[in-house]
Amino acid sequence: MLRDKEKTIGNLIDNQRVSFISSVDEDGFPNTKAMLPPRKREGIRTFYFSTNVSSMRVLQYRSNPKACIYFCDKRFFRGVMLIGMVEVLEDAAIKEMIWQEGDTQYYSKGVTDPDYCVLKFTASAGRFYSNFKSESFPIE
Repeated sequence: MLRDKEKTIGNLIDNQRVSFISSVDEDGFPNTKAMLPPRKREGIRTFYFSTNVSSMRVLQYRSNPKACIYFCDKRFFRGVMLIGMVEVLEDAAIKEMIWQEGDTQYYSKGVTDPDYCVLKFTASAGRFYSNFKSESFPIE
């Protein structure tokens, strides 16, 4: 079904204005939240998102790094789910790497704001849905 998986999925991801990210709460239940698209991606394996250190999601990822991200192209009713692990990064170089003009609306103290961090998601597998069919695939 997927001839050039990385290109097809990459194009789908790059054209979405919203991404969905899931974590696992202290009771083992999934928690899903809409977020801005990833600030950076490396293929379909590694994604970088900006968020607040003080967020519930960061607390959950620090307790349990299992995660899922989902991108949906509602125009063609297709989507991709990626499962993997999240690391919460507070390294200055990583924070600067994904910082964008206008981010001070979220982090008033700028790139060095102590409430600004990066979620690095690393995918291990995925599932693509298109044309009423789904296909699971590993990510290496």
